[in-house]
Amino acid sequence: MQSPKSLRNVQTQHGDSFSVDAENIFLHRSMLSTSSILGVDINGQDQASKSVWFPDDTTELTESTENIDPPILISEEKPEVAKLPEKRKANSLEDDPNAKKPKLDANGQKTKRPGFSDERYDETSYYFENGLRKVYPYFFTFTTFAKGRWVDEKILDVFVREFRAAPPEVYERSLEDGKLTVNYEKVPKDYKIKHNDLLANVVHRHEVPVTSQPIKVVYMDKDIVVVNKPASIPVHPCGRYRHNTVVFILAKEHNLKNLRTIHRLDRLTSGLLLFGRTAERARELELQIRTRQVQKEYVCRVEGRFPDGIVECNEKIDVVSYKIGVCKVSPKGKDCKTTFQRIGEVDNDSIVLCKPLTGRMHQIRVHLQFLGYPISNDPLYNHEVFGPLKGQGGDIGGISEEQLINNLITIHNAENWLGLEGEQVPTTEIKEAPSISSKDEEPIDIKDKPVISATRSESVNEAATQTCYEEPDRCFDLKKTTSDPNCSECKVNYRDPGTKDLIMYLHAWKYKGVGWEYQTELPDWACTSTIDYDLL
Repeated sequence: MQSPKSLRNVQTQHGDSFSVDAENIFLHRSMLSTSSILGVDINGQDQASKSVWFPDDTTELTESTENIDPPILISEEKPEVAKLPEKRKANSLEDDPNAKKPKLDANGQKTKRPGFSDERYDETSYYFENGLRKVYPYFFTFTTFAKGRWVDEKILDVFVREFRAAPPEVYERSLEDGKLTVNYEKVPKDYKIKHNDLLANVVHRHEVPVTSQPIKVVYMDKDIVVVNKPASIPVHPCGRYRHNTVVFILAKEHNLKNLRTIHRLDRLTSGLLLFGRTAERARELELQIRTRQVQKEYVCRVEGRFPDGIVECNEKIDVVSYKIGVCKVSPKGKDCKTTFQRIGEVDNDSIVLCKPLTGRMHQIRVHLQFLGYPISNDPLYNHEVFGPLKGQGGDIGGISEEQLINNLITIHNAENWLGLEGEQVPTTEIKEAPSISSKDEEPIDIKDKPVISATRSESVNEAATQTCYEEPDRCFDLKKTTSDPNCSECKVNYRDPGTKDLIMYLHAWKYKGVGWEYQTELPDWACTSTIDYDLL
């Protein structure tokens, strides 16, 4: 008789910052009795090569924050290297003995930028369940060429040391089953890596659910697409997110492909997101952002009654750790400036208009923490792990930065991600999100016309893009899933994330540049009769 699956919390908080936001330290591998949680330092020269392999949330270079100056192109994709089971067949990898061996080609690693191939989009599909957008599990091949430091080392030793997404026995089994190959050939575990070897590993991916709220098109023409991103959806593939990202959803449901990232938002941050449809327009807008010609306005909801008038914060911000994406006010940090103004109230919270005049990682959140008015449901900067004052005035309780990082890891692990269904989770009090009214979440209706708020006059009808629309399934369809008998996640049932796991009260409301201006409606949590619209 098969043993019942263990029921665990769904993994929802990760993949927002350079490597992993501390708010997202869910320690998924600990849940599955795997090895160490910490990856290699992102500042190392070989980080990109380390991050391409497995959905290892501590080592993969992930989505930057709303304030980081990004590159124009979205993250580089590696070509698909093996033909895997079709997404709509409920069979396992072993049932596909005719896997195609692509031609080995180093240049093939740099195919078609900045977009993805249709085969990538067709790997799997979506379904809606409990107000969430979910992805059917699917097979995926990660590839990389051998690094110089790996040469003459045993392949199993390299994987155990370099890639800690899984325990050693998983890599050993992958070698035995022929899922982890060299130049697409099965090799023994004591095989010694040679120069220019192409390593490929097939994994069974289980993506994390995101909100089923639609990505609304704010403005679109032949050069640019502006959308209103819901909270919980990453901008592009990172960590354990791939199809549940803005770029994949827009491509699969709106046929908006090969978009160029102009700027990015944290996963939990909602609001305006701009994509270039041409390289020229993307470079133009990205340059405006880099040279601070773009005025950005955010709306947030903070604890307590924020002071009257305009409050300016000029505290320098330093990155405590790129590895887990944590910042704090520090004299050795970079210059920054943010202005804040209270525009309304909700219960004991204040609705605040934020204008970041510089672009630093987590700038708005860190400055609000320093002022003593953190975002009400910020899972990172509104936490006692920063000391009794929660970091107000830069006071983190007299501990070192190293201890702060260790505490963040320990507390987040204990609070959020190790509890079984029905058992008491260890508590270290964490701020719960105030209840908010929720609307019925429906998928995007292709017949709906986008709301335009812009100074540009181009007609949306100039861009014939909203075709090939594929509506997500309304419920789970067993025929569309895949399985892998050796996949540890196939044996685990995750608890669906709740509201507090999917949203943070920070919204990118208005962007204004040279000759253009876009804005969204205010989010539900900021809509109150006390809003002073004269201040907006």
